[in-house]
Amino acid sequence: MIDLRSDTVTKPSPAMREAMAKAEVGDDVFGEDPTVNRLQDTAARLLGKEAALFVPSGTMANQLAVRLHTRPGDEIIVEAGAHVVRYESGAAAGLSGVQTCWLQGVRGLLAADQVDAAIRPPDYHNPPTTLICLENTHNRGGGTVYPLDQIKAIRKVAAARGIAMHLDGARLFNAVVAAGIPAADYARHFETVSFCLSKGLGAPVGSLICADKERIVKLRRLRKMFGGGMRQAGILAAAGLYALDHNIARLAEDHAHAKRLAAALAELPGVRIDPAHAETNIVVFDIGETRRTADEVLAALKAAGLLLVPFSKTTLRAVTHLDVSSDQIEQACAILKKVLAG
Repeated sequence: MIDLRSDTVTKPSPAMREAMAKAEVGDDVFGEDPTVNRLQDTAARLLGKEAALFVPSGTMANQLAVRLHTRPGDEIIVEAGAHVVRYESGAAAGLSGVQTCWLQGVRGLLAADQVDAAIRPPDYHNPPTTLICLENTHNRGGGTVYPLDQIKAIRKVAAARGIAMHLDGARLFNAVVAAGIPAADYARHFETVSFCLSKGLGAPVGSLICADKERIVKLRRLRKMFGGGMRQAGILAAAGLYALDHNIARLAEDHAHAKRLAAALAELPGVRIDPAHAETNIVVFDIGETRRTADEVLAALKAAGLLLVPFSKTTLRAVTHLDVSSDQIEQACAILKKVLAG
């Protein structure tokens, strides 16, 4: 079975497992796990921030940032398809008591003038706008890379209004590799930045949230409040260190595989996709013109040996990752052709 449902399905390589087995550990709630501390220092250095905090998941990282930057009754600005509001089980409202202002972006990307227009007037009839969240790369946008100039323009708006910014960088290193822009150049425009180890980087668990030292102290307390304090977490942190050392540059292979899939899909009747939109490792395509539903096509693909996920009744998503070879991508192209053109 070729599994292209998500880059979260990757499994630790033998070398990563060896690093985990040999990890020096301590009690991280006491700040005494040397491997966790080394991972946090590495993450902070990569993103040009003073400090970092290791957390169990990307969702927790995002929600810790929301809680840090807001008070109950505030409003945060997000893109309508952003992970922080579409895939985190209503956590912003449930855990932080904030409401969200959804703006419809172009392939997940917002423009500065949109953001500026959405900021609430400063009077007591309105919820205060206290946070702007961006996502890079954007999942539902199809792995879209946020142009740095666009981020800078939004940051200018935020700075003028005294509003904090958080970057959901779950797949930030896909953007880094695709655009050739260092992670720190993206991160400098945000008070807090998160990124996942458990997606394209291939670790089994974990995310980092990076910020200045003062915010990390506050985030550490919030992590405990949210139930994210871990003990001998160095076993997991060792996988993250291995991932950062070995699995960033190779993301280019996943991007090449996604482009191959997109090109093959563009040749199939009834499939709508712009191959140029396959910027990183996510391919989203529409099958509405085939007059078949996503569920019907997914069942046929699974029977033929290929797993994808639905994004709507007529759109599907494929995600390439380190556990899928070039040969398997060619097999996936053949299966898609057989099912969708057959």
